[in-house]
Amino acid sequence: MPPVFAPPVPFPNALPSSCEGYQLAMPNSAFAAKIVRDFVGALLRTGAHAGLADDARLCVSEVVSNVYCHTRSELVRVEVLVGREEVAVHVTNDHTGPPPEPLIRPEGEGGRGLLVVNGLAASWGSSTRKVKTRRTKTVWFVLTEPQPGTEPDCRVGAAEPGNEVRPDAAQAQAPLPH
Repeated sequence: MPPVFAPPVPFPNALPSSCEGYQLAMPNSAFAAKIVRDFVGALLRTGAHAGLADDARLCVSEVVSNVYCHTRSELVRVEVLVGREEVAVHVTNDHTGPPPEPLIRPEGEGGRGLLVVNGLAASWGSSTRKVKTRRTKTVWFVLTEPQPGTEPDCRVGAAEPGNEVRPDAAQAQAPLPH
């Protein structure tokens, strides 16, 4: 199996250095979404973020399913960063196509995955990066614990496309910290 490279850190508000990181790499197959969903769910339910487990499972499942359905990448690499107040998930593949855009297809069954991510995540985005001799694409999202007295608006259509955070090219190409 090829080595796992850490994806870029495109977050507008960087996670604290005291966060714990977990990585999983697997073949890009029809089973990848379930494997990652179970991995992320178990990870968050055993830690301090059990309340984010269901949202994280749904979001990561949507993003990994997109990799399977829309790329020819051989591998899917997932990194979960668990901080004190937030959880960040990177899903990286070797597809060189354009970054994803949320699609709205009212008549179809698909095309709503990134709208779900947009509705549940505090922030999300995508970036491309050249790693050694190949280009990678990362879709990332950050989930935060809800503040007391607030409820996220997760109705279909509540999240407007275009409000997601996207790094600029220079930030996406930044070298990894050591």
